[in-house]
Amino acid sequence: MKTTVEKRLFWFLKEGTEFDLADESYLDIYVQQVLTRGNSSDIRALLRIVSPIDFKNSFYRIQNFLPHEVKSFWEEGFGDTHESSEQDTHPF
Repeated sequence: MKTTVEKRLFWFLKEGTEFDLADESYLDIYVQQVLTRGNSSDIRALLRIVSPIDFKNSFYRIQNFLPHEVKSFWEEGFGDTHESSEQDTHPF
C-alpha cells in the first residue's frame, strides 16, 4: 500500500513523497516518524492504514529508536506478549 507522507511530519523529504508501506523499511520509518512527531489524529490515521499486526511488528523492530515515553506508552498498551505468569498483576 502506498501513502503520501505529510510534509509537516517528514519535513526532510520532498513534497509529495510516497512510501510503499508493504516494504518493511518504509513502514518502519513511517511508524517511527508518526509515533515520535505526530499528533493524535496522525496516529489514528496511521492505525487506519496499517494493519494491527503490521503496526505491532513494526513497533517491535523500531522500539529501541523511540523516545522512552513513547516506547513505554505503546508497550503498556500492547501488554505482555509473552505467556502470562501467576505473578502478572497487569489488568490487561
